[in-house]
Amino acid sequence: MNSPYIIKGNTHTDERGVLKYMNDFDMSAIKRFYTIQSANTKIIRAWQGHKIESKWFYVLKGTFKIGLVKIDDWDNPSPTLKPEFFTLQASQHEVLYIPKGYANGFFALEQDAVLLIYSDHSLDDCKDDNIRFDTDLWVNWEEIKNK
Repeated sequence: MNSPYIIKGNTHTDERGVLKYMNDFDMSAIKRFYTIQSANTKIIRAWQGHKIESKWFYVLKGTFKIGLVKIDDWDNPSPTLKPEFFTLQASQHEVLYIPKGYANGFFALEQDAVLLIYSDHSLDDCKDDNIRFDTDLWVNWEEIKNK
């Protein structure tokens, strides 16, 4: 798939507790995962792009605002590209798929929020596939925070 999309999960609750499941999340391409917990809600982690690596974002705790932008030229991207934004909440039980060819940026909307990130490449396979862009290139993050 060449465009970002949301994979919805479900929950089942009974007297024993809550079961959360993601039966539509095909994890066969996953090679590794890691978590990110921002020090506070002021931290903005943006923009990081990948030519070959696809990722899946899942919120374990709290809420994150995530921006994605499809890169048109890796050496000199257009400053007029328009990011697409997603709000992921642990309570909603959703995975955001980010295909290769995109840059992402995000921030926590709640203190102690935790983001789980899956990748389809090992660190060795993608060691040269971490392209950084200026945080303020496509968006004023303070405006996004206040929406």
